[in-house]
Amino acid sequence: MPAFARDHAADLPQEKVLWSELIPGGGHWSYRVRRGTTLRFIDLEGGANASVLLYRADERHERLNIPDTLKAQHTAHLSTGHVLYSDMGRVLAAVSKDTVGWHDPLCGLSNAAGLLRRYGQRRYQEHRNAMHRNGKDNMLIELGKWGLGLRDLVPCVNLFSKVVVDQAGNFSFASGNSQPHSHVELRCEMDVLVAVSTALHPLDPSPEYAPKKVGIVAWESGTAAEDDVCRLSCAENRRGYFNTELVYR
Repeated sequence: MPAFARDHAADLPQEKVLWSELIPGGGHWSYRVRRGTTLRFIDLEGGANASVLLYRADERHERLNIPDTLKAQHTAHLSTGHVLYSDMGRVLAAVSKDTVGWHDPLCGLSNAAGLLRRYGQRRYQEHRNAMHRNGKDNMLIELGKWGLGLRDLVPCVNLFSKVVVDQAGNFSFASGNSQPHSHVELRCEMDVLVAVSTALHPLDPSPEYAPKKVGIVAWESGTAAEDDVCRLSCAENRRGYFNTELVYR
């Protein structure tokens, strides 16, 4: 196991740790993850952004629905006790542990035009792997590996990033929201396809293009217990778990 994973999984039952992955800053990754597996996302340097999309593994037309996720739980941010709903009212994953306290579900992915305006052009042809990468293109690369494409690109959750909205509806990026070694866990309540991009948040005001790396440690946690905080945090979540568990009976 890599050093970063050993350092950030010491509190986990070692016999339950399954695998680890290190995604470089500006990188992308995807994987099919089994129900009952928890993914611990780790901000190794501080200031990372990990954009995450979820799809039901065996029926990929069912996917993460951010509007329903926020409406059902009466929230505009995500943290411990919240769940991520599909467009069929089922719980794809749950935020089972969080040392950050706020994750952005509002602003979506960065794109090539936004990076060009802020940082200028840095193409693969001239700069190879030091080129600028954006969240939208990263996600399309990963989705293409699984037979998905632009029509399947939906709003994401941006782990480690915080955006606040004032009374006039203006969005502001909160720098310094996530400190080095902070982590958040997503417990998969269904078999899911997970796609991740570590490109910059679209509202990140940093004057330099410097996306941060993110580590992932997967461990066998099991699904939500009857007294789990995510299940009991609101009546809507109890119904969501009921709908989810019908699939596996």
